[in-house]
Amino acid sequence: MTAGTGEGAGAYHQPVMHREVVEVLAEVPAGLVVDTTVGGGGHADALLTRAPHLRLLGLDRDPDALTASAERLAAHGDRVVLRRARFDALGDVLDEIGEGDISACLFDLGVSSAQLDRPERGFSYRLDGPLDMRMDPSTGVTAADIVNHADERAIASILRRNADERQCRRIAAAIVAGRPFATTTQLARVVADAVPAPGRRRGHPARRTFQALRIEVNRELEILETALTGAIERLSGSGRCAVLSYHSGEDRIVKSVFRRSAGEVPPPRPGLPPPPGSEATVRLLGRRARTPSESEKAANRRASAARLRAVERLSLPG
Repeated sequence: MTAGTGEGAGAYHQPVMHREVVEVLAEVPAGLVVDTTVGGGGHADALLTRAPHLRLLGLDRDPDALTASAERLAAHGDRVVLRRARFDALGDVLDEIGEGDISACLFDLGVSSAQLDRPERGFSYRLDGPLDMRMDPSTGVTAADIVNHADERAIASILRRNADERQCRRIAAAIVAGRPFATTTQLARVVADAVPAPGRRRGHPARRTFQALRIEVNRELEILETALTGAIERLSGSGRCAVLSYHSGEDRIVKSVFRRSAGEVPPPRPGLPPPPGSEATVRLLGRRARTPSESEKAANRRASAARLRAVERLSLPG
């Protein structure tokens, strides 16, 4: 996720927690780092500048993001390879370009300001545009498909599962009663009217609904665990994986995968040994997630929810 508006690389401007991310990843062994959500290339640019011993593979399913990152990273020349792909295709892309182990990987989850600030992408509840929300606008269902065709129970489940929305049933009922929807502001108004007055004092009442729909459209939580597990398996000894998450559902998955990879698997019952296959392959770089500084949160309100977790691969046998 990034701050800033406009077109091209400038639209992405400042990446969230870029100093902390570079601090975690810059000291890994020489080799390839994979930015699985390269966006406008902000984190990648900072890391390649700080760490000349690293090369970069940047993945993104948004063609506009790849255009912006190509512009921003051009000065790094052949140290950079960019590919249009979802982050759960990391292993396939590595095989395609003839790479084996990697020195580091970064997952910056969520949606960028460049995407939020373009009404035609349909991510914003404040700007009028089509109800799209696809990271890759060439494929898949749209948010309009979901709100106009899913039944009330399914919509409520999406809001609860993807955004911990307490008013999921009221909102789902209002969506079904108010459809069809064609634009973001139409949906935002109906959601806002469905939320009781106390809930309107905690930011825009449609924020969680739009978050939940975006996650559903792009299958973000569905593919995250597989992608993280695959990335950790490709790390070389002392390689590191860092993840920036922005809401509790993402962070729960990240924490679970990292702790399981660190061998922290609870036994099935007290007194029994841990289940097979629970040997540690990584060590946690800190027990708690790191958060943005107060100055960064003040400068970029969209960074305030960020949580940074990281692990380091243990030395491989042989």
